[in-house]
Parts: sequence; structure tokens; C-alpha cells
Amino acid sequence: MSEVVVDRDVMVPMRDGVRLATDVYRRADTPPGPVLLHRTPYDKTEPADGSGWARMFATQGYVAVVQDCRGCHASEGQVDFLLPEAGDGHDTVEWLRTQPWCDGRIGTWGASWSGWAQTAMAAVGTAGLAAMVPVTSGSDAVTSSVRHGGAMELRWAAWAFSHAAHNTRHAVPALTDGPPFSAWLRHWPIRPGATQLAAAPGYEQWVFRLLTTDDDDPLWRHPSLAPVAHLDTYTDAPTLLIGGWYDSYARGTLELYEHLAATKSGPVHVVMGPWAHGGLEQPHAGDVWFGDAAVLDSAATHLRWFDQWLRQHDDDQPPVRLFVMGGGDGTRRPDGRLAHGGTWRAEPRWPLARAVATTLHLHPDGLLATDPPTGDAAATRYRFDPSQPVPTVGGNVSALADLDSRDIVSGGGYDQVDGEPPHLPLAARADVLVFQTPPLPAAVEVTGTAEVRLWVSSTAVSTDFTAKLIDVYPPSADHPHGYALNLTDSIVRLRDLPSEPVEATIRLYPTSNLFAAGHRIRIDISSSNFPRFDVNPNTGEHPGRARRYVVAHNTVHHDTAHPSRVVLPIVPPR
Repeated sequence: MSEVVVDRDVMVPMRDGVRLATDVYRRADTPPGPVLLHRTPYDKTEPADGSGWARMFATQGYVAVVQDCRGCHASEGQVDFLLPEAGDGHDTVEWLRTQPWCDGRIGTWGASWSGWAQTAMAAVGTAGLAAMVPVTSGSDAVTSSVRHGGAMELRWAAWAFSHAAHNTRHAVPALTDGPPFSAWLRHWPIRPGATQLAAAPGYEQWVFRLLTTDDDDPLWRHPSLAPVAHLDTYTDAPTLLIGGWYDSYARGTLELYEHLAATKSGPVHVVMGPWAHGGLEQPHAGDVWFGDAAVLDSAATHLRWFDQWLRQHDDDQPPVRLFVMGGGDGTRRPDGRLAHGGTWRAEPRWPLARAVATTLHLHPDGLLATDPPTGDAAATRYRFDPSQPVPTVGGNVSALADLDSRDIVSGGGYDQVDGEPPHLPLAARADVLVFQTPPLPAAVEVTGTAEVRLWVSSTAVSTDFTAKLIDVYPPSADHPHGYALNLTDSIVRLRDLPSEPVEATIRLYPTSNLFAAGHRIRIDISSSNFPRFDVNPNTGEHPGRARRYVVAHNTVHHDTAHPSRVVLPIVPPR
């Protein structure tokens, strides 16, 4: 067996003349065969890419190709968010198929941005795609992962600050000399020309485009941003999607799976674990431990998929493999994490056909129960001050970090306690409404996508409502005050509000959790979750351009005529 040879910085031309730097890993004794392609904005070179996977795939007899995305590191051009990835991916695959060591079949791998890079080229019907593994990738940028219920996920602005500072093609000293992103959050919204992004005009341009473009703008239908809007041209290549319940792309992963499984002729599989972003090979997410079984051998999983569809052509795996969180003893482990536990389970489809949509109603006394409310004109009111937003504590976040890579907010599960002194529970805030069940007499499994349907009104012309699903542990020796474990959350931005109550639906990210006997199911309602989402100024101005705030007095109605409720997908015990 010959050694792996690497051809570095092969400049591959795109349709507009821009050339993308590409490394090719192969053994001299490897006959023409399928090529595995990884396109990345994170630096293609070893060890910067952190995986060594290209060399590993080459030792297994594949030709592995790693490419810097447009404007990144050794590649020419300018970073323009994700928009170039559809065309650049298509052109790269066309070039690969003309090479003497390629038999015309292309497999793809990569996570996050590199996952989007795969779905973008798939959405435009790129010929030659023969096996794909998009990991933690999106489906529709305006419904989740970039925008979300009308709000903006601010992680993308943080990512721009960090990537612009570390991208060797465009980095300039001013990008690291300015205030950290966490400082800018205290003066949000930022203004064009006011931050160190002004030293990287390309980045600044697309950041403010994301912050200020309306949700109905055609931008969001681009194949690089909304692959599910292009199913008529989307490839039929065998596709394995991998995501995590606490990942910033949890909804995108399963939303894409549903669409592809329903429309594509090629096999489509999905694996959903308990992970936060980038944590596939960890047994924990945030402050919560799920057991060693939660760890995914990611390299072996990829290699199996490529071998299966590029060499063997069989399908002996279940289409859906998911991790049901919960079932642990709830003790505090030596590393300080909550022992929440969990188990893997194979399923024939998603959503689960046997899940029962179960309605729990919000009651005036904070009770969450199956019985509908009976009173008239019952409501709970609170004061929403945009200058004092509810802080984000864990959840489906990623890349919310400063330039030194220190997290501003870490993804995953956490006790819902404010990180700032005096470290009070978020439930103690006057602008957080808590509705919970009594202690459960038996375990309850929730697997799927929950919806919170609220009847609301506001003194503002525009405001937000947020919802968070929480597994409440009872007090114990390790957790004397109990433990309020966040599972999933979401937001909805309402505009042009009338004076009378309106019904608003908040679609939570999907999850899978076993609420143990003695625990409570809790829903927290508020109007902010910052900096996971930008804050509504309540004035009717676009939040990305707002110059002032007003305090809103928001109301959640829960009476006979306005039955606010949560609909949970509850899986009956076998």
C-alpha cells in the first residue's frame, strides 16, 4: 500500500473566474473511483481542519478533496455569507468529474457551514452527487437557524466578528483591536461603520443584510439558504443527516429529513443525538451528562455510509435513529454535571406515528393541566422592558463567542438560573410566566415538535413572545432547590397588533425527553431570550435599525374564550 500524497492549493476555477484553493489526498495505487469532497470556511489545511479525515479517507482507498470556500484562507473572492455555495459547489463537482482519478461519483461531508455547502449544491441539482452526510445543517434560513419566528439569531453576527478576524485572506489588525462582541451586545443594535467590522466591508455588508432584510424578501428563497424550497431540483443521492437536540440546527436537520424522505427516491436517514453544536463525540451537552452511550463515532459513521453507497449499495440500517434523553438518577457527577441519562432507539419514520398530540392548558394559578380553563377574562400580565431582556441560559445556540473563543452563551442543558449575581432563577423574574404540571405520577416521554398556542395582547404595536419547555427535577441532596433543565425553546415576533387578543403559535425546536416520575413539565413564557435572539424594541421599528425602546405591557389570556395551551407529542409506553 502506497503512502498518501497531497496535492496542495490546486486552484479550481469557478464560473466567474474566481479560483478556489483545493487540496487533493490520494494514494498513488488508488484506481479511479469515487471522490469525497469537503468544502469549508474554517481552513482546509492540516491540522487547522482539526479532523485528519481527508488523510483517513485516502488510506481507505478514496480520493479525498478539501477546499477553502470562496474568500476564505487560500481561496480567492469575497465571503458573502452562504450565497456562493450553491454555484461554487456545483462548479467544483463538475471539475472533479473531469479528473483522471475520479469515476464521476462524488460523496460529500462536513458540518455547520460545510453542511449548508452540501445542501446548497444538492438544491441546484448538481450532477454526480452519489452520497452525502450533511451534519448539523439547515433547511430554511428564515424559519430557523438565521431568522427564527421573525427574530434574528445573533450568533451569526458573532460568527462574522470571529471569522473576519481569523480568516487569513481578509484579516486586518483592526478586527482584533476593537471591543469584544460581548461588549457590542450591551449596546445593541450595532450600526454600520461603528464596529471593527468596518475594516472588513464584505463581512459588514452581509451582517447588516441579515439583520435588516425583511422575512418576505426573495433573498431567503436562495438555494443556498432554503434548500427545502428547491425540492424539484434537489438531488436523489443517498443522504445521511446528523443533528443534535441541543444543536442550533435541530429544527433544520429534522425539517430537511421530513422533506427529503417524502420526495426523494434515494435513501434518506437521520441520526439525532443529545448533543450541542460540535459535540457529537461527547457524552454531555452543557451542564448535562447523558452517558457514554451518547457518544457517536463520527468518523466510523461517515465511512460506513460512504462504503455502503459508493461500494456495497445495501441499506441495512433503520432510517431514523434517535436518542431519548432522560432516565438518569439526577445526581451531580464528579465533573459537576447533572446525570440525566438516556437511550438510543430506532424508528421507522419521523415524526413518530405513535406520538399522541396531547394538550395541556395554561391556568391562572400557574397550573399546566389537561382540563381547559373555566373562568371568564382570566389573564396574566407582565412588563416587558427591552433594555432588561431575559438572559439566554443554554439551549440551541452556537458560535455565540468572543474572538478568544470564550463562549458568551454555551449551548446545551443548564439549570435555568441567571449567570449574573445574585444568580436567581429565571423563574423569579416578573417578566417570566411559569406554568407547570403537578409532580408526574408516572414517566412521560415527549418526542417530536411541541407547539405553544397563546392568546395574547399587548400595549405595543409590535412585540415578541417566547416559550421554553423545561424538565423540573424535584429537590434532592445534590440539588437542594431542584433543577430546571431546559429542553427546547422558540420565539414569535408579532407586528401590527390589534387591541383585542390574538392567537399566536410558537413552534418549539424538536426534542426527545423522558420526564421521570416525580418531575414536572414546565412551560416558561416571556418576551425575550437574549442574546440567542435580538430584542424587539416594541416600537414597530425593524429591530436591526431601531433607535428607541418602549416598555410593553404584555398579556397572556387563559380563559374559556382564550384557552392558551401547549400541545406535546407524547409517546405512549410500549
